[in-house]
Amino acid sequence: MTLHILELIQKSLHEVIRRSDKINSPDDFLLSENGMILLDSICMKLSAIGESIKNLDKITNHELLSQYAEIPWKNVMGVRDYIVHHYFDVDADIIFNICKEDVPVLSSVINRMIKDL
Repeated sequence: MTLHILELIQKSLHEVIRRSDKINSPDDFLLSENGMILLDSICMKLSAIGESIKNLDKITNHELLSQYAEIPWKNVMGVRDYIVHHYFDVDADIIFNICKEDVPVLSSVINRMIKDL
């Protein structure tokens, strides 16, 4: 079960990376219909990733994530909460930074977690 969840998370992370590949600034999200569609779809993936991380933490009795302390797991889960509960306040700058800075690091750690299992 744990491995399956990690694989689903990794698949979603790869989708976020692929979808944000041609986004070079937050304005690329905001200044076109296609950009807004990408922003919406990326937010959906980030929300799903955060929810899956929450579930993973629960089913592993809060023991797995603590082994990978380089990731601020509460922040990853918090992004999900923010997107779901404050969707109309989502900031393109924040999503852009998450895509470009945080997602690749998280993907690398998830890869390591999969290999460690």
